[in-house]
Amino acid sequence: EVQLVESGGGLVQAGGSLRLSCAASGFTFDDYAIGWFRQAPGKEREGVSCISSSDGSTYYADSVKGRFTISSDNAKNTVYLQMNSLKPEDTAVYYCAADYLIELTGAVADFGSWGQGTQVTVSS
Repeated sequence: EVQLVESGGGLVQAGGSLRLSCAASGFTFDDYAIGWFRQAPGKEREGVSCISSSDGSTYYADSVKGRFTISSDNAKNTVYLQMNSLKPEDTAVYYCAADYLIELTGAVADFGSWGQGTQVTVSS
């Protein structure tokens, strides 16, 4: 059974930083892609960043390029999302997701396994 557990969310002031973690189990981590997604109240879930655990290739949404960094520790089966220069518009529930993928596009529909989410709130 695939399990994904997010942690690291919280309340931060604009301009601050947070690091999210996604601990994965129940599948061969090295074969999968892991993605971070977010959903703000009243909005659709959107792709933030993805990483291929096999080759390290990454995807970033334009809105977070240069501010967020995704990384993977295959020994720990954990993916991190370092979020710097946070803005109030980054406020959302952040979810990690996993699936066997060849191409990373950040599309929600590409991912079949999801975590429960962690709240990130950025105050102005």
